[in-house]
Amino acid sequence: MRIAAIYRRPNTSKPAPGHKIYPYLLRKLPITRPNQVWAIDITYIPMARGFVYLAAVVDWFSRKVLAWRLSITMDTAFCIEAVEEAVAKHGRPEIFNSDQGSQFTSTAFTNLLKKHEIAISMDGKGAWRDNVFVERLWRTIKYEEVYLRAYASVPDARASLGRYIDHFYNARRPHTSLDRQTPDEAYFNALPSIPMAA
Repeated sequence: MRIAAIYRRPNTSKPAPGHKIYPYLLRKLPITRPNQVWAIDITYIPMARGFVYLAAVVDWFSRKVLAWRLSITMDTAFCIEAVEEAVAKHGRPEIFNSDQGSQFTSTAFTNLLKKHEIAISMDGKGAWRDNVFVERLWRTIKYEEVYLRAYASVPDARASLGRYIDHFYNARRPHTSLDRQTPDEAYFNALPSIPMAA
């Protein structure tokens, strides 16, 4: 019958006039190790009433969520906080990929990456496949966590998503594409070992 609900969906990838767009650096690039390429994206999370925005920084090699933040607005600050946490906990990547959303093309966001000497990569306009690993993450989070709940409040959403992302998705959920390893196992097992002090 092809019946579908018609409703306004939040648009999380609006470019801003005058912001610099960077080239996509990942075409045909073999991803062979953790911290080679990180990506960030934003999705909306429906609640019992309204919705919030979720930003996540993901390591492409391991699919590990390195840091994440919730926000009730689409500002740049919560994206910057997620990146700052990821860098503080895990060092810095060689390349950082995002879409062309105004949060990621903003001077504040790109200056943060430049300060850490990270190469900036951006998806082509409308090319969701350029960031397919994060798109798969959103689908997984929504079908395994979000759509099974009706978060009553932002703190409720934050606590439940934290349990899912930090304690289940990263630590216990095996991935076929990772040889049945969890993202934590794929990330930490492939990091170069640190020589022990004598």
